[in-house]
Amino acid sequence: MPLHHVAIATRDMQATHEFYTSAMGFEIAKVVVAKSGSDGWAKHVFYDTGLGSGSGLIAFWDLHDDDLPSDWSPAIATGLGLPPWTNHLAFEASDAADLEARRKRWLGQGVDVVEVDHGWCRSIYANDPNGILVEFCLTTRALDATDREEALRLLADPAPEVEGDPPTRIHRAPRDGGAR
Repeated sequence: MPLHHVAIATRDMQATHEFYTSAMGFEIAKVVVAKSGSDGWAKHVFYDTGLGSGSGLIAFWDLHDDDLPSDWSPAIATGLGLPPWTNHLAFEASDAADLEARRKRWLGQGVDVVEVDHGWCRSIYANDPNGILVEFCLTTRALDATDREEALRLLADPAPEVEGDPPTRIHRAPRDGGAR
């Protein structure tokens, strides 16, 4: 079943908009304004991630509601005290050229990039203005029955053997002061 959208709150809608349009290359698709709390309001801002079909969207809540606590965090992992790689957003890269173009786009926007070869997929990672880890992932080999059998075995194993770290590269964006 395809995913229609994922919605996340943001503390800085302008920075979020800039990141998801400029660095991610997504297009704003729709904004809905709704009541929030007793006297507040919120914008539900939707971005097309590339499907162009009104699904596969990512949305952000721009909250203006005095009923909310002032210290809430939009970071979906670190805001909960978890490592940044746990709760994250992964978008599909169509091929190796697409993954490379997205890496170059991030670097051109002043965003540092971590690249990891997971063996069955290659990923690039960056942080958005909300402290959320975002990923573009390219599947490099089809998953098969052997993968599913191993997955079930590992799922049932109460103390699985820890794998070694996958090959990782860090790409630092130029620090010319003008990019971002």
